[in-house]
Amino acid sequence: MKEEQTFSIKQTAEQTGITEDTIRYYEKIALLPRARRKDNGHRIYRQEDIDTIRLIACLKKTGMPLEEMRPFLGVSIDTDPAEYPELVELLRSHRKNIVSQIASLQQVVDFIDMKLEEGRFRQDCPGEGQDGLLENRMGEPKSKSVSPVERSYFSMLARGDK
Repeated sequence: MKEEQTFSIKQTAEQTGITEDTIRYYEKIALLPRARRKDNGHRIYRQEDIDTIRLIACLKKTGMPLEEMRPFLGVSIDTDPAEYPELVELLRSHRKNIVSQIASLQQVVDFIDMKLEEGRFRQDCPGEGQDGLLENRMGEPKSKSVSPVERSYFSMLARGDK
């Protein structure tokens, strides 16, 4: 029988992009099971542990609080989601919140792009080679225009009307 491959905490941190201190913290709060130890006391991790840490990192990127992750971590990777309708609903709700945040952030990006575009047309020293200078410096393509509705939205925010 082939022996299971194990990894040190340093190797685990390198593979997951999560710091050693954070991995220890996840163990301390029981988000991760306590790592097995070598005879010298050093932690050892299995591929399954690395996969769990990656899942935690993924959920964390979505803004999910650590405590809300617990139910997902207790479910096997091979489990049929239909067996856990409450978790499916939680993920759907979380996804809806993220989509809403993306839409809000896109409005901010559009507003910034509009301001950058306006600034380009208000240059103090118009001259040769100035057209397109801002776009070339920033390495971004020309942005889409912002609708009057979006402009009024940001004007209301600037005045404090919400």
